[in-house]
Amino acid sequence: MLLVTADQMRNLDRRTIQEAGVPGAVLMENAGRTAYQVIFQEYGPFRGKRIVVFSGPGNNGGDGFVLARYFHQGGAHVRVFLVGDAERVSGDARVNLDICKNMDIPVREVRSEEDEAFQIHNESGIRLMVDALLGTGLNSDIRGLYRRAVQTMNAASAPVVAVDIPSGLDSNRGIILGEAVRADLTVTFGLPKIGQVLYPGREHVGRLVLVDISIPNRFIEEERIEQALLTPQTVQAPPPRAADAHKGHAGRLFVLAGAPGKTGAAALTSLAAVRAGAGLVTLGVPRSLNPILEAKITEPMTWPLPETDDRTLSLQAFPEILKQLEGQSALALGPGLSTHSETVDLVLRLVEACPVPAVLDADALNAVSRDPGVLNKARVPLILTPHPGEMARLAGGSIQDIQNDRLGVARRFALTHHVVLVLKGARTLVAFPDGSAFVNTTGNPGLAGGGTGDVLTGIIAAFLARGMTAGEAAKSGVYLHGLAGDYCRRSLGPVGYLAGDLCDVLPRCLSGLDGLPAEPASSIPLTAPVP
Repeated sequence: MLLVTADQMRNLDRRTIQEAGVPGAVLMENAGRTAYQVIFQEYGPFRGKRIVVFSGPGNNGGDGFVLARYFHQGGAHVRVFLVGDAERVSGDARVNLDICKNMDIPVREVRSEEDEAFQIHNESGIRLMVDALLGTGLNSDIRGLYRRAVQTMNAASAPVVAVDIPSGLDSNRGIILGEAVRADLTVTFGLPKIGQVLYPGREHVGRLVLVDISIPNRFIEEERIEQALLTPQTVQAPPPRAADAHKGHAGRLFVLAGAPGKTGAAALTSLAAVRAGAGLVTLGVPRSLNPILEAKITEPMTWPLPETDDRTLSLQAFPEILKQLEGQSALALGPGLSTHSETVDLVLRLVEACPVPAVLDADALNAVSRDPGVLNKARVPLILTPHPGEMARLAGGSIQDIQNDRLGVARRFALTHHVVLVLKGARTLVAFPDGSAFVNTTGNPGLAGGGTGDVLTGIIAAFLARGMTAGEAAKSGVYLHGLAGDYCRRSLGPVGYLAGDLCDVLPRCLSGLDGLPAEPASSIPLTAPVP
């Protein structure tokens, strides 16, 4: 499922009108009619019911005028509050405003913050409120009359339906521009918008329903849309094992992880890799920690390496690690590794010299943040898996800067440093060095716990070791990790399941990637187009 920016959707509308010859009034009619069909299915019938429509002066308001007409024809007592001056309404929106007036549908111009329209949420008996204020073109904080209208809808006890996008939501970044409508249902046109699936915007969308308004498929293909949802259709399973395969054929993974107090990260990464199907997993750890890891894990092998006085990996381990990597398929580097200065130097040298594809996480990312340019010197594909704090250190700026433009930051970093970047969080993102990006659809808040990121590193690294490309390993690993979280939520509860529980269910969830029924379905409630 492709995701569009506001500019891309605007261009698709323009081409449909100018090149396909579909009049703008027809597109607006299609939008209002199909939105009415969806709303009727959810909340109808409307005969005798009171419905309030807040419209703006632009095309989003025009969609609201069309909707008001359908409500009226369905027997509803509909009132339209036009926020602003009717003289500002033009084009196709003006045509539909005049139709409403000609059909004696009450349309009230709202020009003052003291207008009674902003008290309507206190009235009883209202069945539905419709947000048709601002649409997808908004790029600055809303204020004045629009803000009051948004507050009025949010204060209502009746359900709120957003037309195309909740007003106040940035359609490209998913951030809130001052204040935004909290819709129970959003009916969006043509293609879903990026901001509708990213947090915090996702919380304002409610149930998202996509409807077709006659945008030609050829125009969508030619738009070169570079972002999409990660769904079962956009991920793939690792290569199947041959019937006569042995452990050496199933992928050899070397994990470098662990420091005092952080042996759990090393264990979880290694165990997740085994559960994700890697044939042989070897865990390289500081020598004094080896007895702890040998007792902690069974299936992965351990490899004691030279250590510093603080019992972290020493730069003296570099030649031994390179020799060990000669027989490996992939490397996982960083979980619980520490930021000891000598360990940081080791990481930077490994990034430049590593002979196999690698996943960099946690303290490997903290090391790289001191010299991100080292990524461009790598000889092999790299996958980076930062959380927002690590991303802020890598890219510069604050965590809030990252969260305000998650997709843009991830895409720019991947392009600049020629890496696959996995930006973790609610709606984990996967950005490729060619500019394309994906938004994950699996996962839940129960994954917000210690160790779950280490599990993700192990899964992705195992897929690399099993022969997948860096891009496909990242996409499938992210999707599977979230799927495992969703399975744990369903079987154990919404919170309190452990990172180790994710490991336990990975083999079952892997069957979903192999074409068997996956449990559960995507957590983004995106409905298919309405005929």
